Amino acid sequence: MAKPDLPVDPDSLHIVAEDLRVLVGKLRRRLREESHVGDFTPSQVQVLGLLEREGPATVTALARAHGMRPQSMGETLSALKAAGLVNGTPDPNDGRQTVLSLTPAFRKKVKASRAAREDWLFRTIQTRFSAAEQQQLVIGVELLKRLIDS
Repeated sequence: MAKPDLPVDPDSLHIVAEDLRVLVGKLRRRLREESHVGDFTPSQVQVLGLLEREGPATVTALARAHGMRPQSMGETLSALKAAGLVNGTPDPNDGRQTVLSLTPAFRKKVKASRAAREDWLFRTIQTRFSAAEQQQLVIGVELLKRLIDS
């Protein structure tokens, strides 16, 4: 283990970087398992995430954000509409366009999914880690925030 305030050699840092990448991937998969939202294609997940984070958008705006043709985005959205996850209303500024948004039922499902993931994390941290390890995890999360914000 590295001593505080001493630099870590580059080879060790490469190993840490690789381990972190692998662990983040495993954590994402585990959280997905705990979410119980359903099976979606990667494109569908991206669209749903964008609509949740950014709010309502047109097919053209969603296609542009994902670097695809509007026709391809239309296919993705058709599946999401058929599943009752997305609905559309006429664009008040351009009647030829439709503004798409998440349905209230799906928003409720997203909220429940997020709560299930957080509950799993909370229970797992509480039961598998000692108080000292929980404190280390608090510090680790702060370090990860700094890593992401850099």
